[in-house]
Amino acid sequence: MMKSLTFILNSILLGVGLAMDAFSVSIVNAMQDPGMSSGKARRIAGVFAFFQFLMPMVGWLCVHTVVTVFSAVEPFIPWIALGLLTYIGGGMILKALRGDEEDEIRELGKGTLLVQGVATSIDALSVGFTIAEYGWVQALTASLLIAVVTYIICRIGIRLGRHAGDRLQSRATLLGGVILVGIGIEILVKHLLGL
Repeated sequence: MMKSLTFILNSILLGVGLAMDAFSVSIVNAMQDPGMSSGKARRIAGVFAFFQFLMPMVGWLCVHTVVTVFSAVEPFIPWIALGLLTYIGGGMILKALRGDEEDEIRELGKGTLLVQGVATSIDALSVGFTIAEYGWVQALTASLLIAVVTYIICRIGIRLGRHAGDRLQSRATLLGGVILVGIGIEILVKHLLGL
């Protein structure tokens, strides 16, 4: 019983840690669209939760199948996250500085949301290594718990972002772009420092 509780608590805490990037991006998305519909909020949180579920499972599968391939790619994961987030955030910054941000404020395309989902969860691939000793059911359960925690945290982020978006209005896109680039830099720095 104690072992099960420890497993659940560890999975939830892992989910909280992994969800912080998605939480920040959820805030940014909602800042750009303070009147976001409930369906759109669920879709955003759902995409982030899905990728936070998928990435640890992919990492776990890699450990149990193609470890050498994943080991070759692992050093580039932070660089990929930085590139994706800088691309999205840099575009937002440029639009805000040019004053043509109105098109982006209300529209968060499926492609952009998918890129955000991958970029904010790509570091979760390495979680597959930390749960490598788990069996299939335990790995699936841990990944599902991570997804649920991510979903809840992202919904909180969206709620906070709506309030901030109402207050910040025109600066929301610029601030959002800066935050996304900052998250990319943070992922890379943590990797380079071995944190």
